[in-house]
Amino acid sequence: MRIAVVGDTLLDVDMTGSADRLSPDAPVPVVSVEGSVARAGGAGLVATLLARDGAAVRLVTALGEDRRAGELRALLEGAPRGAIEVVAAPSGAATPVKTRVRAAGQSIVRLDDGCDVPEPPRATPAMLAALEDVDAVVVADYGRGVTADPRLRAALERAGRRVPLVWDPHPRGTAPVASAAVVTPNLTEALSAAGTSGRGVSAAAEAAEALVSRWGVASVLVTLGARGALLASRGAGAAHVVPVAAVAAADTCGAGDRLSAALATALASGAAPAEAAARAAAAAARFLASGGVGSLAAPAGPLPMGGASDALALAGAVRAEGGTVVATGGCFDLLHAGHARTLAAARGLGDCLIVCLNSDDSVRRLKGPERPIMSEADRRDLLMALQCVDAVVVFDEDTPEEVLRRIRPDIWVKGGDYVAADLPETAVLREWGGRTMTVPYHPGRSTTRLAGALARVG
Repeated sequence: MRIAVVGDTLLDVDMTGSADRLSPDAPVPVVSVEGSVARAGGAGLVATLLARDGAAVRLVTALGEDRRAGELRALLEGAPRGAIEVVAAPSGAATPVKTRVRAAGQSIVRLDDGCDVPEPPRATPAMLAALEDVDAVVVADYGRGVTADPRLRAALERAGRRVPLVWDPHPRGTAPVASAAVVTPNLTEALSAAGTSGRGVSAAAEAAEALVSRWGVASVLVTLGARGALLASRGAGAAHVVPVAAVAAADTCGAGDRLSAALATALASGAAPAEAAARAAAAAARFLASGGVGSLAAPAGPLPMGGASDALALAGAVRAEGGTVVATGGCFDLLHAGHARTLAAARGLGDCLIVCLNSDDSVRRLKGPERPIMSEADRRDLLMALQCVDAVVVFDEDTPEEVLRRIRPDIWVKGGDYVAADLPETAVLREWGGRTMTVPYHPGRSTTRLAGALARVG
């Protein structure tokens, strides 16, 4: 798939370290820097995410001529899996650098260097030509003027009539072109652009419907953080709510970029706006559960087991912050109160909970040809809907030993009806110093009992 990304490219830097004392000069934390990671930000991050998904990407942007611009080009050219072709006009300004200083998983301060808004760059013929012969366009407007050039806006308008165009707006940016398929403001941006106020989904619906009319676009998708998103479309008559599974994420940086990238891919593959919005919201939630922008240092590309790439990235991100990775497993064929209590207790033992879920084939071998009652996709969705579950990985073997060796949790949890010493997982966890723990068992709750009761009421 060929996707053009148009917008402002920044250099993002994360400095990480420890902060366990205050400065003697002022009541501010002293950070002992332990590492620094740079990545392409803004439109560059959208391009990087799409390249990791395997797309061939044309990044239409403006870049400076300084040392940091060279660093940006090297990061973009080194994108894994897919290819990024950089088509850039000279910005005439220093490369904007945003540096976050983080300790113990929390941001302490952000330093902006060269982030004053420059004169809008002039689009080159190569930039205009880059919008032709693509399957979708994403505009990542970060308010630095790339989308202000009238010739580029005209080219975007034409492109949006041919292929899906997703526009991620900015309060200091330009209005979306009318041919945009979906515009993706967050709630604050939507309220400001619409000139409305309020909170929650009702305020989002009012603002989104007003913006569909004002901008003349096909749809507006307002992102609502943990509440998911809300889609308003021209002529739909009613707003469409897009829920997401709860995600515990200390760092939400890049979630909007992940959403717009996934949205464009879904639309280009033929999905209707509501289905594309659901896929995009789920992709953003998985991105955050996997560690957000911190997961970009992990190898690109899916692992063989369902959901393992997310689980592996999440485990790595939690360990990097000094946290404890907890895992548990089972068939979870009919989710009941005993399961919920066990999972909640397991989550309380650490900083993330990864559930290893038996695949349909695995359940059939263990339970017989009439099982599972629910498909692995439905079982995974139900587990991910629980606030205590951070990731689910599906495995095909009879036991989760191999997936555990990939994730390497610190703690493996089972209910108190099991004897830890008898579990094959106990010996596996000893290989890296992990341990098995049990949590209280709740008698009288079982899948077999629940299935029998459902059969009786028929």
